[in-house]
Amino acid sequence: MEGVQLLFGIIPVVLIVLYIFFSSFRILREYERAVIFRFGRRTSAIFNPGGDGSGPGLVLLIPFVDKMVKVSLRTITMDVPPQDVITRDNVSVKVNAVIFFRVLDAAKAVISVEDYLYATSQMAQTTLRSVLGQQEMDELLAGREKINEELTRIIDQHTTPWGVKVAAVEVKNVDLPQDMQRAMSKQAEAERERRAKVINAEGEYQAAERLTEAATIIRRHPIALQLRFLQTLGEVASENPSTTVFPVPIDLLRPFLKDTKT
Repeated sequence: MEGVQLLFGIIPVVLIVLYIFFSSFRILREYERAVIFRFGRRTSAIFNPGGDGSGPGLVLLIPFVDKMVKVSLRTITMDVPPQDVITRDNVSVKVNAVIFFRVLDAAKAVISVEDYLYATSQMAQTTLRSVLGQQEMDELLAGREKINEELTRIIDQHTTPWGVKVAAVEVKNVDLPQDMQRAMSKQAEAERERRAKVINAEGEYQAAERLTEAATIIRRHPIALQLRFLQTLGEVASENPSTTVFPVPIDLLRPFLKDTKT
């Protein structure tokens, strides 16, 4: 009877010990790293075969002593919420963007900043408003690549002390007010009309130059006018078989008149 009671007393203790022992093991994937704190100070795992004490692979922690914070090293894609921006030429627009970044130093990402995801998001929002507020509307619409490079440089400069590397920042949408859209549409329409008029005037100018050259040639060679007349007469006769009244230049009859006088 005493042996049975002792057995029932030992079994819970053994189960608790086994649970604590196996719960001390952690498995980190290839793209994960662990920041371990022992009595509040950063340290490395006591057992991490094939790793550097912070992963990846199997990590053994001291129960009730070690606290682990897991950090992913994969590239993170984060949307920057739409921001109300007033450009340098006093145009109010709403702009949103997307930022690509990854953690290079897991220890800095945990120790240097409370929440590196939230901090990076806030930094991206404030930088987006600051940089776009220094641009004019035309620069914002036409120089998107230059603005993206400037945003990437500034945000990466602020996040580097946190162990975060910003790969790229891309401005996605620029929402213009309705009145500004109508004004830009009128401007574009006026520009197209101007180009059409310029092209038409250029065509007339080139046609006038060619006619002037043709007139000069005909003046030097009067027979060219007669040949042109006969060619036009043949084209009219072939296209329209009906009777056509066509004036005959007097120059065509001069050779016959000369023969008559002789």
